[in-house]
Amino acid sequence: MQIGIIGFPYSGKTTLFQTISQIHIDPNSTTRKDSNQAIVKVPDYRLDELTNIFNPKRTVNATIDFVDFAGFQNTEQRGGIFNTQFLTKAKTMDALVHVVRGFEDDAMPHIFETINLKRDIQHLEDEFVLADLAFVETRLEKLEKDLMKQKNKSEVELEIEEMNRWKETLENNTPLREIEFDDNVRKFIKNYQPLSHKPLLVALNFSEDDVNSAKSIVSEIEVQFKTDKIDIVPFFAKIELELSQLEEEEKAMFMSDYGLTSSPLDRLIQSAYRLLGLQSFFTVGEDENRSWTIRKGMTAQESAGVIHTDFYNKFIRAEVVNYTTFIQELSLTKCKEKGLLRLEGKEYIVQDGDILNIRHS
Repeated sequence: MQIGIIGFPYSGKTTLFQTISQIHIDPNSTTRKDSNQAIVKVPDYRLDELTNIFNPKRTVNATIDFVDFAGFQNTEQRGGIFNTQFLTKAKTMDALVHVVRGFEDDAMPHIFETINLKRDIQHLEDEFVLADLAFVETRLEKLEKDLMKQKNKSEVELEIEEMNRWKETLENNTPLREIEFDDNVRKFIKNYQPLSHKPLLVALNFSEDDVNSAKSIVSEIEVQFKTDKIDIVPFFAKIELELSQLEEEEKAMFMSDYGLTSSPLDRLIQSAYRLLGLQSFFTVGEDENRSWTIRKGMTAQESAGVIHTDFYNKFIRAEVVNYTTFIQELSLTKCKEKGLLRLEGKEYIVQDGDILNIRHS
């Protein structure tokens, strides 16, 4: 899974990237990069506890690939703030994090000169719509030409119909994530990856002076922007970067002092999993404990295929016990003796926290 971190210059997005990746980026470097990238382990207390119990040779967390994009520059050009390089890369992301500046700092002037959270969130949403509209208009021109050449016109006509629906939606300044797609046209979303359809996590970057007031500000922003595909979370760049560099004991004390209950990485991952409809299951044993990421609703056979294609093709049964049940017994043998370790077929819908052992031929 890839998540892109985007925003205007001096919004704190690179600080967020450093906080969750533990990679230091020199702000005084003369070498400008279009993006920074890091693979980050997904923390999961359940996997940690399973590791304490099984003491395997190795433990493998699920991972997320975070990409920190260069800050946007405001322009009046058609197509707005996104250049071709950004569009090409951003469309490969599974979700986007928009870091929005909520703090004053005279040394780092805001690109619009004033701090306005709602304006900045809406500005980026408008830019997503503009970029998608430009693509749709270009695509429609090509499709109209293709229609004259094709003998079998039904597929082209279907796409033209769908692109016109997108065009009408975008011209009404409505992101594509707000309309429904059936199976016949969902392939166009997969092929073209429109920005305004991507799940969006808005990280409001406050100063340490706003810790106590952040919750009410987030609630106000949620009224206007929160949907099934948009989450709003607070972030305190300076103090959370310091927090990430402390030992665990110091970290707990530091968080308590500021009234923080979770790390920015935890908040990002929880929101990303919710927005993308993801969950985790585990495989355990003496050699390895591992967390696997799947989409909600996947069957046991489909989940087995995430481990290895042979497990999908040669699937027989899955031995299943959920983490919450297992942790009461602390032993797979005891779970089996009490009938808590079940045998499930290929159509079983895997639940978050299931521990699976795949039987295959």
